[in-house]
Amino acid sequence: MPDPNDPRVQQMMQQLQQMMAQSLSSGPVNWQLARQLAESELEAENTVGPADQAHVAEAVRLADLWLDSVVNWPSGVTATDAWTRKQWIARTEDSWKQLAEPLAAQMGEAMQTLVPEEMAGMLGPMADLMKGVGSALFGAQMGQALAKLAGEVLSSTEVGLPLGRTGVAALLPGNIAAWAEGLELPVEEVRLFVALREAAAHRLFTHAPWLRSHLLGALEAYAREIRIDEAAIEEAMSEIDPTDPEAAATLDLSEVFKPEDTEQQKAALARLATTLALIAGWINTVVADAVGDRLPTMGRLLESARRRRASGGPVEQTFEALVGLQLDQAKVRAAERLWRSLTEARGVEGREAVWAHPDLMPSAADLERPESFTTVSEALEDLDLSMFDQLAVNDPKDDDEDGPEK
Repeated sequence: MPDPNDPRVQQMMQQLQQMMAQSLSSGPVNWQLARQLAESELEAENTVGPADQAHVAEAVRLADLWLDSVVNWPSGVTATDAWTRKQWIARTEDSWKQLAEPLAAQMGEAMQTLVPEEMAGMLGPMADLMKGVGSALFGAQMGQALAKLAGEVLSSTEVGLPLGRTGVAALLPGNIAAWAEGLELPVEEVRLFVALREAAAHRLFTHAPWLRSHLLGALEAYAREIRIDEAAIEEAMSEIDPTDPEAAATLDLSEVFKPEDTEQQKAALARLATTLALIAGWINTVVADAVGDRLPTMGRLLESARRRRASGGPVEQTFEALVGLQLDQAKVRAAERLWRSLTEARGVEGREAVWAHPDLMPSAADLERPESFTTVSEALEDLDLSMFDQLAVNDPKDDDEDGPEK
């Protein structure tokens, strides 16, 4: 144990105080560092101009027109936008804060326990030094993750929920063009396919207002159970150069926390995985129905989108980075079968009624036997479900201790 009276220890602590001052004032994640690292790793790209904005607006307009015939809800889009990769990072930051900060805050609290009690006094106002360390580390990790995502993401909703301003359907023309080139398909058709998925996601999240807080609630439930592995973090920190912020990006934070999830964390991850699968399955279903035989390349686009997810697309990268969740694509296919079965049995209105409240949603077990869920839903069809609309609006968040596991 270092001697707190040793001048060398005191000098080291003063240097650490100065180094961490910025991180300590930045909250659980050093977002300035995250932005700097992310933007430094982006490849050069063209700016978006009036032509790009017009193409996006027209694609979303046509997508909404097609969706009107297969979805019971009106459009959730109030504006359109075309983004560069750098703009995607800037304009989605508020949502990333909602997603990442509960986890980072809990990690910071756990890391603070590494400061020996007898040394807390000499730290004075810097007693929460380890929070600053966590802020810098998490900022570096987020910067690296955002840079990778920015190079691949096609729209504002592709990670599983809307990341931009409410009602703004945003596409990334540069990334869409690169994907179209790789598929050897006309960029106009690929852009329309992405616009359909974007517009469908906005309809869903607009008319199921509880859905966003349900996802965030699962992340917060997971965060509450985070525990630190002191030996692992001390070993990892010994290998990091504290004067090199980019070196922190190489640290795998998942290795420094308890490797075994608690039962509460397993339940939160199960609910998160099921909800993400239901969202993706619904979007796939309504987009396929909206297109019909209008788009000859639809089959190739859907298959490419499935392969993209199976190999680690934006939604998979996001939730694996945040909570180590590896999404099972079989769940998405099962969700598609469930929504298809429900549509055939109850029609579009009956299908959308399930989204009125989280308590009406299919569980993980229902994905394994969609016919049974359809039968139960038919039995409930005569109930007045309007009461759930107000319940969903009034729910501040979906707590993991309320209601069944999803």
